Amino acid sequence: VDLDTAKQELEEFIPHVRNISDSSIRKMAGRDLARFKQFKKQGIAVKFGRFSQKENNQIRKNVEEFLLTTGIDSAEKLLFTSRYPEDKETINRLKAEHLFCEKLSEGIPRPWRLIYYRARKMFDPNNYKGRYTKEEKEKLKKYHALHGNDWKKISEMMSRSNLSVAMKYSEIKSAINYGPWSKEETQKLRRAVEEVIRKRMETENANSLSSSEKSHREILIDSEKLYQKLPWTEIEAKVGTRYWRQCKQKWTTILTNKMTKGQQLYRGTKGLQAKINLIKRLYEMKVEDANEVNWEELSNTIGDVPKAYVQAKFYKLKVSCVPFWQKKTFSEIIDYLFEEKLPELEEKL
Repeated sequence: VDLDTAKQELEEFIPHVRNISDSSIRKMAGRDLARFKQFKKQGIAVKFGRFSQKENNQIRKNVEEFLLTTGIDSAEKLLFTSRYPEDKETINRLKAEHLFCEKLSEGIPRPWRLIYYRARKMFDPNNYKGRYTKEEKEKLKKYHALHGNDWKKISEMMSRSNLSVAMKYSEIKSAINYGPWSKEETQKLRRAVEEVIRKRMETENANSLSSSEKSHREILIDSEKLYQKLPWTEIEAKVGTRYWRQCKQKWTTILTNKMTKGQQLYRGTKGLQAKINLIKRLYEMKVEDANEVNWEELSNTIGDVPKAYVQAKFYKLKVSCVPFWQKKTFSEIIDYLFEEKLPELEEKL
């Protein structure tokens, strides 16, 4: 398939495909296009975003079956072959002979590259090493001074995953403030968010709308753009004294207060009613996994609030009300809340 045809055919499944590099499109045409067409015949849409528990289980199954077929003795050797230079040639030959790309992605309607990255994250033993010690933090600062943002190199030196060292460095690179937000910090956060949203909107609207249309369009989309997929590491850099997660949590609080005009939606009688509504709506959805929940739609259950606010309230509800929630599936958690907690809340109301 030539490049233009590949772009055209992939666009049906990946709307943003024309923003992807030509080399990646060629790879996707080989690895994904036939799979996507097959899923389409089955009435299954290509998915993006967070992986569901069902998909994680399918990845585990695919990896385990491939190991059994090839005799490769660990998922780490399969997915991190460069760590085993003496076995590299044999492993790569087995991967080619037994169609590794095909087998890994079996039954998962997503681009192969995303499935591969997810498998590497799941099976990397360096992802599960607990808290960083003081010595490790000092090493991380030292290695970053030497190698910059070469997280692959730094991760190998520290026996931690790429993502782990990158995120930890984001937290420790400056004197992070863990106390209450100052007025100056809050202003910096507001300005930073405004800058990235305006920049995004200007890029999206460039050459596509007249100035009057742009003004009208900005009014229409502001509420969506205020919290969806913001570049938090960029915002963190602009704020300077807080790391990205603190910025995100603070912005959700600011936005919730704005959208609700300062009303305490989750306290007193209103709070009880919000919890009742949330449990009922989640139960009615009959979904098997948290990733299948439309949190945007659910935000109307509590009030006109960001979906992150609703997700945080649900998390607090399950942690405080559901015994051994870590060992339960999402649907079991919802059933418990509906059958055990809901009657108690309704009685209080």
